[in-house]
Amino acid sequence: MKKIRVAAAIIKNKNEILIAKRNYGEFHGLWEFPGGKIEPNESPQDALKRELIEEMNAIVTIQEHFITVEYDYPTFHLVMDCYLCSLQSSDITLRVHDSYRWIAIQDALNNISWIPADIEIIEALQAKFGN
Repeated sequence: MKKIRVAAAIIKNKNEILIAKRNYGEFHGLWEFPGGKIEPNESPQDALKRELIEEMNAIVTIQEHFITVEYDYPTFHLVMDCYLCSLQSSDITLRVHDSYRWIAIQDALNNISWIPADIEIIEALQAKFGN
């Protein structure tokens, strides 16, 4: 099975996180943490910074690695390195998402249709920050 490595940003502000609604591909219309594929010879952190600029013109400060999620989709195995981040500017220009929004961590599983692999991230966030 093909293995895909990606990096994802958990952009956090107090007890809220930024999520984005995918506007293309197999997961069109589902919510996700922004990020993307790690290129050969690229660190996950460098990939994340590059992808966020490409996808939403967002510049972030990466604070720390939070979780690595592995998930088997029907056609590939996903390895996703997830980092807690903060925005350096509130200027966001969406390029590959329909919309974005800030949601409270404790409400993240309520009435939001997530890309399947991202649910494990939400559960870990709620366990750590959900009070």
